[in-house]
Amino acid sequence: MSTLLNWGILSTGNIAGTYAKGVARSQTGRVVAVASRELAKARAFAAEHRIERAHGSYEALLADPGVQAVYIATPHPQHLEWVMRTALAGKHVLCEKPMTMNLAEARTAAEACRASGVLFMEAFMYRCHPQTAKIVELIRDGALGRVELVQATFSYNRPFDPAHRVFNKALGGGGILDVGCYPVSLSRLVAGAAGGQPFLDPEHVDGVARIHPQSATDVYAAATLGFANGIIAQVSGGIGLWQERVARIYGSEGWLHVPEPFILDFDGGDSKLILHRHGASAPEEIVVTAPPLYTTEADAFGRAFFAGAREAPAMPVADSLGNMATLDRWRAAVGLAYDADKGQ
Repeated sequence: MSTLLNWGILSTGNIAGTYAKGVARSQTGRVVAVASRELAKARAFAAEHRIERAHGSYEALLADPGVQAVYIATPHPQHLEWVMRTALAGKHVLCEKPMTMNLAEARTAAEACRASGVLFMEAFMYRCHPQTAKIVELIRDGALGRVELVQATFSYNRPFDPAHRVFNKALGGGGILDVGCYPVSLSRLVAGAAGGQPFLDPEHVDGVARIHPQSATDVYAAATLGFANGIIAQVSGGIGLWQERVARIYGSEGWLHVPEPFILDFDGGDSKLILHRHGASAPEEIVVTAPPLYTTEADAFGRAFFAGAREAPAMPVADSLGNMATLDRWRAAVGLAYDADKGQ
């Protein structure tokens, strides 16, 4: 048996290239094939990333006997189809976030992977990073006392282009699904850690959004999440507004400042958490040293694969389903629906 997991990459967009670079530095895997619907694009991607085989269709990648696991990097609305087809082909699945367009699709995708006996993980790369594990450790060790409030934001400003996938409704555009999923994920992780659980789903979800009059997708949005253990989270995300990408976690004995919660160093190195304890003369800086961000993701998946698992501890399937449920409720609160929601 090979000591490395053989990856295929399905699609050749920017995030696919980022992941290929991460796998190239991993300890558990290697990329052996890539697919695009245009063979020329697949060949160019393969040449750039020194990948052995290029396929001119997604179907050809799934038929490649040398591919054991597939990283799905298509636009959101295509996730369900290719998760299911990948699982049916007997390949293990790492699918870009959001897992699907809504909870109903996510349940269908999860069941397809379970029925086929393949490993599935949603690609929330920050969840695989040691900094995130350190945040959980501090909360569980009581460094903040009783956790009471979480604030988390992921937002950027892209000039409006109705054809670009982040604005195009047919391609799943909008800030909630593209980046709002991150602060929701982190808030649910923190709320769970505060109670000794892997995650916790909110009881209450309220939200507002600015919906673009032309694209009918959310340009930026905010939500308040209320959890059964009393924790409140204030989250925001956007594709057309610069906001500070940051997280702050407030407790009865202090608060934690996370200057960069999500997009940690692509090349690896040090990240920093700043712990403010009540009564301390100065905040405490906690440095976390880690491999490249997407390398940690590839290795989290690879370790689960070699352990014979069907889920990865860093991002279990139930957590992905809970995140999709919360995103559904946020979208419902702001009146944002997609074609995939019809009949749900």
